Amino acid sequence: MKNVLVIGMGKVGSLVGTLLAKRFAVTGMDLRQPSTKLPFDVLLGDVNDISFLESTLKNFDAVVSAMPYNLNLPIAQTAHKLGIHYFDLTEDVPTTSAIREMAKTSTAVMAPQCGLAPGLIGIVGADLAKRFTKLRDIELRVGALPRFPNGLMGYSFTWSPAGVINEYINDAEVIHNGEVKMVTSLDGIEHIQIEGQEFEAFSTSGGLGTMCETFAGKVDTLNYKTIRYPGHAKLMKFLLYELIL
Repeated sequence: MKNVLVIGMGKVGSLVGTLLAKRFAVTGMDLRQPSTKLPFDVLLGDVNDISFLESTLKNFDAVVSAMPYNLNLPIAQTAHKLGIHYFDLTEDVPTTSAIREMAKTSTAVMAPQCGLAPGLIGIVGADLAKRFTKLRDIELRVGALPRFPNGLMGYSFTWSPAGVINEYINDAEVIHNGEVKMVTSLDGIEHIQIEGQEFEAFSTSGGLGTMCETFAGKVDTLNYKTIRYPGHAKLMKFLLYELIL
C-alpha cells in the first residue's frame, strides 16, 4: 500500500493525513481548501458525486474517510466496488453493520470504527483484559475534552457535531449481568474524579464497537461511557428532549 486518499480535511482528517504522510504518499480531499497549509496536496470534490468519487478513488490503494458518519457509506461502497482498502472513524452502528456486510465479499480491507472510541479504546480494553485469567467487569471511559472549559457545556467540538449528537440519541449496547442489552444514551450518569477534577460520565452509542460480540458470555459487565464536565448531560437532555432540537 502506497497511495492513500484522506477524505475530509477538518481537524481530525488533517491530522490523520499529516501522520500518514510520514509513511505514505497522501492526498487529501474536501469541498474546500483547508485554511492551514498541509504537507500534502488536497483535491476539491464532493463525496455525493459518485462518478467523481469513483474516478478519484481508482487512483489510490486505500481511502480513509474522516467525514461525518452519514457520508461514509457511499465512500465505502465505492471502495468496495474498486477493491481498495477502506478505513473510517465512524461511531454509527448501522453504517458499521453495512460495511461489515460488504467486507464479506471484499477483496481488500474494510475497517470501520478506527477512531478513539470506537477504535483505540477497544484495543486498549481488550489488551488489558487478556492479561487476566478470570475477568468479571470491563468498564471503559473516554472523553476528548478541553483542559480549560468555557460555556455551560464545557465542551469543544474537536470532531463532527453531527457525530456527537448521533451518539447521544441512539441506544448503547452493553453487557449487564452477563446479558447483552441496549441502554438509553445520556443515562447511567456517574461522577468520577481525575487528578482532583470532577467529571460526569454517561452512556453513549457506538463506543464499544464489536466488543459485546467478543466478550458475550465471558464477563458479567461491559460498558462504555463518555466523560464530560458536570452538567453536560442535563443540558443535552434539555436541548434534545425538552426543546426537541
